[in-house]
Amino acid sequence: MKIGIIGAGYIGGTLAGRLTKLGHTVSIANSRGPETLQDLAQKTGATAVTAHEAARAGEIVIVTIPLISIPKLPQDLFEGVPADVPIIDTSNYYPLLRDGHLPELEQGDLTESEWVQQHIGRPVVKVFNNISFTSLGSAGKPAGTPGRIGLPVASDDAAAKQKVMALVEELGFDAIDDGSLHESWRQQPGTPVYGADLPGAELKKQLADLGTTRTEEQRKEFVANHVKQEEAMIKQYGSQRGDK
Repeated sequence: MKIGIIGAGYIGGTLAGRLTKLGHTVSIANSRGPETLQDLAQKTGATAVTAHEAARAGEIVIVTIPLISIPKLPQDLFEGVPADVPIIDTSNYYPLLRDGHLPELEQGDLTESEWVQQHIGRPVVKVFNNISFTSLGSAGKPAGTPGRIGLPVASDDAAAKQKVMALVEELGFDAIDDGSLHESWRQQPGTPVYGADLPGAELKKQLADLGTTRTEEQRKEFVANHVKQEEAMIKQYGSQRGDK
C-alpha cells in the first residue's frame, strides 16, 4: 500500500521503518518541513514530504503527533482525501508531560480520539497508542505465535477499522477490536492495557472486564494511575512542553 505518516517522532519513525520493510511505500512529514527529515528518510526508506503530501499519499494516513498539536494542523489538510482512506490516530493525552490541561478531556465522557476526530473533521481509528516504540519496532511475531502481543483498535467506521486491523496483523500483532471510538477510553493511559504488551487473548479479556461505559470510580482510578505514569516519564525524559 501507499501510506502517509504525519509526525516523525518515536512512533512515526518506527512505523516508517517497519512499513517500508514490509514493502509499503511510505511518505512521512513533520512540522518543520521535508528538508529536516533526510536522515530519517535515508534510515527508514520512507520519502520525506510535506504534511499535505503525506495526507494525500495513498490508502492509509497515520497521524502521530502530540495531542496538543492536533488543532494546529492545517484546516485543509484532508481536503480532497477520499472518504474511504482511514485516518489513524496514535495520540495520548499527557497533561503533565506536554499538553497542559484540557477541560474537555477532564470533564464528561469525551475520549481522546473523539476529541481528535472533532478537530480534524474526519473519522479516525485509534491504535498504536498503548505500545512503546521499542515494542512496536521489535516485538512483532508471526500469526499464531504463543504470547503474540495484542493491540486494541477502536473506531466508528467499520470498514476503516477492518483495513487498519489487517495492517496491525501484518506488523506482527493480534488486532483486537476495542469497539467504538467512545469505548476507546479502555486503551488510554492509566488503564490496565496501557503499555502492558498483553497477549491477544488476555487483552481481549481485559477489555471485556472493563465494560463499555466508564464509571466514575474507573475514571478516578485511571487518572491516578496516569499521574504516576507521567511523573515517572518526566523523571526519565524531562518535560516535553514546548517541543514540536
